Amino acid sequence: MRGMIQAKPNAGQPTPTYSTGGGGRKKGVCVRPWLVLYSSGDEPKLIGKHDIMRRTGLPARDLRILDPLLSYPSSVLGREKAIVVNLEHIKTIITPQEVFLLNSGDPLVSPFKYELQRRILCHHHVSKPQEENSEGEAHIYTRIDPSQGEAGTPQLFGNQGSDVAKKDAKQSLENQDGSKVLPFEFVALEVCLESASSSLEQEALRLELEAHLALDKLTSKISTFNLEQVLQIKTRLVNITGRVQKVRDELEHLLDNDENMAQMYLTEKLAQEVENSDLLEGDEEDRLASEANRDESYLKANDAHDLLTSELNGNSRGTHASPTRSAMSYKFNIKELEMLLEPYFVQIDGTLNKLSTLKEHVDDTEDYIKIKQDGEQNRLLQSNVKATTATLLLNAFIVVAGVFGMNISIELFKDEKNGPMIFLCISLGSIFGWLFLYAVIIRWFKYKRWIIE
Repeated sequence: MRGMIQAKPNAGQPTPTYSTGGGGRKKGVCVRPWLVLYSSGDEPKLIGKHDIMRRTGLPARDLRILDPLLSYPSSVLGREKAIVVNLEHIKTIITPQEVFLLNSGDPLVSPFKYELQRRILCHHHVSKPQEENSEGEAHIYTRIDPSQGEAGTPQLFGNQGSDVAKKDAKQSLENQDGSKVLPFEFVALEVCLESASSSLEQEALRLELEAHLALDKLTSKISTFNLEQVLQIKTRLVNITGRVQKVRDELEHLLDNDENMAQMYLTEKLAQEVENSDLLEGDEEDRLASEANRDESYLKANDAHDLLTSELNGNSRGTHASPTRSAMSYKFNIKELEMLLEPYFVQIDGTLNKLSTLKEHVDDTEDYIKIKQDGEQNRLLQSNVKATTATLLLNAFIVVAGVFGMNISIELFKDEKNGPMIFLCISLGSIFGWLFLYAVIIRWFKYKRWIIE
């Protein structure tokens, strides 16, 4: 029997998840892949966290902000080579050429992924003719110099080579007709902001419809079920209001900080780095040529020490010019980014105003319900006062009946002729007296405003 039947381990239990890389990882640790979307429209690929850190230079702290298991508030961070976006369900890293998307298989993220791919393809189609135009310009300005290399090497006239390089580095900034084209990182950032703001706005609209329906039911009929529905609506309202407030504060902080917005011009920073590298290469060639000339002059001149000192001072001044220019180059015109962020800030602010209005409506309905309940309670208290007063006077009538009901021999009970008439007068007199006293007491309560009709 042991050889015929093989027991299945962990029968009825879920299969443990193992990581795909690293033999030293623990069981149950799931590695979340990142989807890479290229600006050229190539096929997306899946990579790991360490590949992203190597490509973007981001520390692990910035990637931890995007961890879905950790509840970090919404944020948009500008770094040296990337933009870190954490807005609701959207967790992306944007570079000048790529977009790294986390949880691409999530149903909430799928519409954003498809929209982002569509925008990237549109941006690629707009930028592609510019690349061809830039390549054509590069061929126009080239010539063959037989003195350089074998069979002649393509060279550029003067400074025209650096001009073409600048055009290639900034080819995504201007269209053929001279119109401005958003850089790739701003296109991706715009899709992130649009998706996050639209998601929050739609959720706020759904909550508003459900809230009005629940409040109308509660106003028409106060019941435990309706009160529970309004309580759930209020809990959801507080939650979404906090989320919208965080996104609004982040956009406002970003609009108020020019340095953070300047950090997000990744394409222009890349172009500046290319320009600075060309300048550094030119400075290096000039320095080598000056050193060669300096060596020849040292053999012929007697004041070699003074000339060496002057040349070193001149080189130090030329060396410090490049970092200063590089530092100044990051002061970009942030008006373009401000115009991109302001519409979404206005949209988020409008959503927050709708939620604030809805919260006021819920508070007003609660106040109305409380007033209505207080009125019911006051009516119950007034009825209790009236019933207590009537009981007190009725007890007085019962006392009269008890007095006449005593087994005591008096002349009134022996009068068989006038006895029934006297009994009727006493009974009617007691009833009318009870009603008169009751009316007087209630009137006095109303005069003292202890009872309000």
